[in-house]
Amino acid sequence: MKEITPYKDSQGSKKEQVTQMFDKISGNYDVLNRVISMGLDVSWRNNVLKMVAERNPISILDIATGTGDMPILFSKSSAEEIVGLDISAGMLKVAQQKIEEQNLEDRVRFELGDAEALEYDADRFDAITVCYGIRNFEHLRLGLSELLRVLKPGGILVILETSIPARFPIKQGYLVYTNYILPLIGRLFSKDKKAYAYLSKSAMHFPYGEALKEILQGVGYISVEVIPQSMGISTIYRAFKKS
Repeated sequence: MKEITPYKDSQGSKKEQVTQMFDKISGNYDVLNRVISMGLDVSWRNNVLKMVAERNPISILDIATGTGDMPILFSKSSAEEIVGLDISAGMLKVAQQKIEEQNLEDRVRFELGDAEALEYDADRFDAITVCYGIRNFEHLRLGLSELLRVLKPGGILVILETSIPARFPIKQGYLVYTNYILPLIGRLFSKDKKAYAYLSKSAMHFPYGEALKEILQGVGYISVEVIPQSMGISTIYRAFKKS
């Protein structure tokens, strides 16, 4: 798998560059994200919520939580513990402001941390989610293995990530949008002109569908399902840890 980094001229690791990038764009990330996805990500995230909530988890960990959209959604569930973890302090600052505005401090908490080196005991969480975060992992299999380690036996992992549609003309339209329009929007409205070029390029090169399913199975997840969203613009992956 080709490694794509935000700043190709930087000497920093991918992890360091991703942290720097999200710190820079945290202020206008929510607005740009809604514009870029044309609001479709809201329904996709709600589908993630349904898949998790139907399992009635007591504890939920949202990895690469960003500005906290998923933990805020999970506050509607019956979960007693909802944790959002991210490597970017800038994104978590925005997330914290959002839960304070919505009086959710007693339902949700955010923690700064690295998904590839989680500071949690094994078999810790009933459910783990990652929305548009795994393609930013520096070491994909290591990160997925860490999630498996802290997931309880029988627990559920739900991933929402970009994918490339297969059908004509949806595929062709998606490629034009991702390669040309998305980076243009980023250049016009983002403080970091390279950030959205990275996000579009990483989406094009990241394994999806059956390829990602095989990786999840290779790491040790079972009953892996691939569930395309909006004709394959994004895909939800549902997987479990062996009981």
